[in-house]
Amino acid sequence: MRYSLLALLPLLLTACAGREPALPPGAAYVAMGSSFAAGPGLPPYVAGAPSRCTRSTHNYAHQLASKRGLALVDATCSGATTGAVLDGWNELPAQVAAITPDTRLVTLTIGGNDVRYIGNMISISCRVVAAEKGQPTDRCSAPSWPDEAGFQHLAGSLDRIASEVRRRAPKAILVFVDYVSVLPPSGTCAATPLPVADADRLRETDRHVRELTATAAKQAGALLLKASDLSREHSACGVEPWMNGYPAPTGMAPYHPNLASMTAVAEALDRLLPR
Repeated sequence: MRYSLLALLPLLLTACAGREPALPPGAAYVAMGSSFAAGPGLPPYVAGAPSRCTRSTHNYAHQLASKRGLALVDATCSGATTGAVLDGWNELPAQVAAITPDTRLVTLTIGGNDVRYIGNMISISCRVVAAEKGQPTDRCSAPSWPDEAGFQHLAGSLDRIASEVRRRAPKAILVFVDYVSVLPPSGTCAATPLPVADADRLRETDRHVRELTATAAKQAGALLLKASDLSREHSACGVEPWMNGYPAPTGMAPYHPNLASMTAVAEALDRLLPR
């Protein structure tokens, strides 16, 4: 990894004033979130986990648990919304149900699916690529843009998740991990086949989700790892991308983190957390 500790320090932000309790080897750790936490396209997957969750044994939670010797319960699931974390999703129990009074660490990456952030990105790129090839676009889903009510609902859900974590595990360290950067700060490239106006709109969605995540972390007295800043130079258009473009390489998930991304987030969490 080509980043220095000095470059990382301003990115590893704490939203609480006090010193966090020690996190010794063997401490119980629950990982929650959507695909950016689960790791689709990064096999092998966790044995016995629901196949649609694609919980990678190389996701940042597993790498962190291995580094620290933590007892991990991975509740992440690709496609999850905040509702899946709080209330369950079809046959899947609520992700917060994995948290017990003994839990000492909880990490959370969630919110993008509530406002169709990556879903819209994939839908639009699918249509652009199909049109360029002279193929019908009806196989591509139509984008569905969030309104202000959708963002307000997300804000309330993030606050509810934090409150539920605190209720279930009062001694746990809670870390919000925002989304790894997908698009460059401006423009597009061959790996991101998007009209400029749509790319800008997607960046605005990302910005709003990041702001809501930071606010929720601050209000909850939680820690915040700004993976978005950590990965700013490693978008799908970067020289050393930590993000798959569209279409993704065979077996990988389009517009999702690659192994280098997961490793970078795990290492940043390792630096952020107390010993």
